[in-house]
Amino acid sequence: MDQSNLTTILIIDDHPLFRKGVKNLLTMNPNLSVIAEAACGEEGIVLALKLKPDLILLDIDMKGIGGIETLKQLKQKGCISKIVMLTVSDYEQNVLQALKSGADGYLLKDMEPEDILGKIEQAADGHTVLSEQLTSLLAKSIREEASAPSSVREANLTERETEILRLVVEGKSNKLIAGDLNISDGTVKVHMKHILKKLKLKTRVEAAVWAIKNLSSSL
Repeated sequence: MDQSNLTTILIIDDHPLFRKGVKNLLTMNPNLSVIAEAACGEEGIVLALKLKPDLILLDIDMKGIGGIETLKQLKQKGCISKIVMLTVSDYEQNVLQALKSGADGYLLKDMEPEDILGKIEQAADGHTVLSEQLTSLLAKSIREEASAPSSVREANLTERETEILRLVVEGKSNKLIAGDLNISDGTVKVHMKHILKKLKLKTRVEAAVWAIKNLSSSL
């Protein structure tokens, strides 16, 4: 196996049977390796900072500190792992809090196993992932909370910013976008900062949801 393509994964979930099920599911892809499991947020934080996995799958409803607080603490402590929420909760406030707190994706446990695996594979490749049924919910909430503009023209996005936003919709990371457009990661970061400011949003996931709903004709 090519170790350079191996994605290391930490599962933080207080249901042992679910952890086992996800671990078994991930064995279907030899490039995904679960290196540790945690039954609570406190243990998960310790393991995440010690092992530095490429990807963390994090539940929301757990004993002790919940998933949102675990996410916030991981970010505050400088965790560089990609963090994807994997939960039963489709509660609007949980979804919004997770994304605003820096989650790289939000997946629901009631998805088909092959769909969960596919989304995790996308996350491992640097993409932002989101359960499709959450898109409308997020778009409505973003519109109501942020008073975001409703078109490229209203947002005053440049051609390059719109191009980058199209790639964000595809779930691509700054590194992948930079490669596609033959520009530096730093340049992409600057463009993203401008895009979020113009859209009055805080995260790239919110920007992707905005684009899906408002730029469908342009993208």
